Amino acid sequence: MRTRLKVYFDGGYRGNAMETAVVAAGQVTIARGLGPGSSSDAEWLALIRALTIAQSLGSDFVLLGDSADVVAKANGLIRCRGSCVGHLREFRTLAGGRDAPHIRYIKRSQNLAGIALARQHPR
Repeated sequence: MRTRLKVYFDGGYRGNAMETAVVAAGQVTIARGLGPGSSSDAEWLALIRALTIAQSLGSDFVLLGDSADVVAKANGLIRCRGSCVGHLREFRTLAGGRDAPHIRYIKRSQNLAGIALARQHPR
């Protein structure tokens, strides 16, 4: 039995700019200075980047994030409004006509992408 690739994502807003992290197959991808926005926008950008990376690595994956709001909206459980609508549209376009990607909520303490972002900002 083949195991599903776990792809962790997280986004944040620091110093007047968004940043994202994605962890997949032992590789950490961090993007900083993504411009103005909100922490929610950053979470969406991280989810979109995670999908892109996951698709490049294979077809059997699960996207794992700690933003319950973004996970619920991406899964169609909560309606999107405002800037979220554009992010959801981009996410669905990238997903294509295939089955919806598996997206699950995990605790912050389990999110390897969130841990990677936190390491970038020691206190």
